[in-house]
Amino acid sequence: MGMKNYSSVTEFILRGLTEQPELQMPLFFLFLVNYIITVVGNLSLMNLICTNVHLHTPMYFFLFNLSCIDFCYTLVITPKMLVGFVSERNVISYPGCITQLFFFCFFVNSECYVLTAMAYDRYVAICQPLQYTVLMSPRVCSLLMLDSYLMGLAGAIIHTACVIKLSFCDSNIIDHYMCEIFPLLQLSCSNTYVSELVTSIVVGIVICFSILIIIISYALVLSNIIHMSSAKGWSKAMSTCGSHIVTVVIFYGSGLLAHIKPSSIGVVGQGKFFSVVYTLLVSTLNPLIYSLRNKDVKLALKRTLKRISN
Repeated sequence: MGMKNYSSVTEFILRGLTEQPELQMPLFFLFLVNYIITVVGNLSLMNLICTNVHLHTPMYFFLFNLSCIDFCYTLVITPKMLVGFVSERNVISYPGCITQLFFFCFFVNSECYVLTAMAYDRYVAICQPLQYTVLMSPRVCSLLMLDSYLMGLAGAIIHTACVIKLSFCDSNIIDHYMCEIFPLLQLSCSNTYVSELVTSIVVGIVICFSILIIIISYALVLSNIIHMSSAKGWSKAMSTCGSHIVTVVIFYGSGLLAHIKPSSIGVVGQGKFFSVVYTLLVSTLNPLIYSLRNKDVKLALKRTLKRISN
């Protein structure tokens, strides 16, 4: 039997980050600047990786995909969010809401798997350096990325299907700045037990699988670093892992804090704040984190600027 939706709701109203009128314009300009920095930063990093041959390595192949995902899901969220700050009513149609939910889930799930692949890449580079070119061949890297996107797509389809089969009756106000699955489940007037269970299982699998691989990878890396006799080798190993560790901590930390079940209005506000961190701020910080701490990216930037000036 196919899924049927009997919703009387044809559009939703996004409540946004805050309903205080005096904060709307300052927040609009703040997130507009953030949006511009994110777009320019990620496009610039992708361009540097494409146009500089010395960056055509597995690590930068994964970083290219990470920047591409960050760029894409910023496009999914921020424009509608900015419209909400300057509109009296931030309305989104039912199809528009479902579309935003699907692409948001796809990109966020894919980012989890890309970060996992990057951790595995660092493990191989530091712990298995002699076999690195074999274990991280172009074919292996391409398969890792293909699997990341396919698993991200599968998760997005499941999450979207869980929402499509729900009914929405009278209430159509989403207490969020985007169409996120948990606020939508709370808004539904039908039984959400199965949808909540399936969603929780999928989210749990994604988080537990990716975090487990990341922790094992870095535990092995740490063990290898401890046994290094050379201080230079220790420093180089830490510098190649540091940027990725910072990104992982911010992304997963804020993501987990954003979805702690709220028990008060204050906690709901905190959930929105942490949601902003992992959906928008991480996308802005990634190009800065990976470029400011990376000599190869700095060198590529200097070469590119030199070519432009000449």
